[in-house]
Amino acid sequence: METPDFSIEFFPPKTPEGAEKLRLARTKLAELGPKYFSVTFGAGGSTQQGTLQTVREIMAEGHQAAPHLSCIGATRDSIREVLQQFKDSGIRRLVALRGDLPSGYGGAGELRYASELVEFIRQETGDWFHIEVAAYPEMHPQARSPQDDLQAFARKVQAGANAAITQYFYNADAYFQFVDNTRKLGVDVPVVAGIMPITNYMQLMRFSDMCGAEIPRWVRLKLASFGDDSASIRAFGLDVVTGLCERLLAGGAPGLHFYSMNQAAPTTAIWQRLR
Repeated sequence: METPDFSIEFFPPKTPEGAEKLRLARTKLAELGPKYFSVTFGAGGSTQQGTLQTVREIMAEGHQAAPHLSCIGATRDSIREVLQQFKDSGIRRLVALRGDLPSGYGGAGELRYASELVEFIRQETGDWFHIEVAAYPEMHPQARSPQDDLQAFARKVQAGANAAITQYFYNADAYFQFVDNTRKLGVDVPVVAGIMPITNYMQLMRFSDMCGAEIPRWVRLKLASFGDDSASIRAFGLDVVTGLCERLLAGGAPGLHFYSMNQAAPTTAIWQRLR
């Protein structure tokens, strides 16, 4: 079996203080030797320049980096322009997503689905980019059914995606079932498990409501019982997430992708326990 790949995700900072904080976190996380860092964008691609700037900084520090690219609200011309900027910057890896429509935003853009975006990237750039797409072990919150969601995932891979990163989850069975179902459809790209460290109960509840990630009842009740005791929340969260990672790796997950929230400590703590 191949050695699992580890990657770490950041969001582009909005302020000079945020940028400095991210540099410090990145320096610490780089010591772990991840395969690459990825950088998200705002709704409707609103921080695409911030994304590119952060990716360039990471690459200048000697690390692989992958910008996220969304097609929501974009035209073919605007995406073509961004792809050219990526190529000019020497970027060889990207994460292609449909993205979420920001509130009050007009049309969805010329490309409506991530599969159309992947197809367009391949038409424009051939095999230049290693393309990752999103996967939803617990179903995309806007999908009509689990079967529809699986078919949508298969279309992204058929369009030319090399690998997938999942939305975060805390139920390993959902992940293994999803991977089994994709294999039955003849889709065999690596599906890397997305990992969200648990550090703040209210924040986790808010994120999970938005993205459709389920927090198991026993975890939710335990976290709620700690009240404002953040040290207990972090300690319990570390146990839960490390256990999840161990089970995923033992079950054959090809890698783990950590949603760092631009903080070094939570991801580092899980990493050290796993090693």
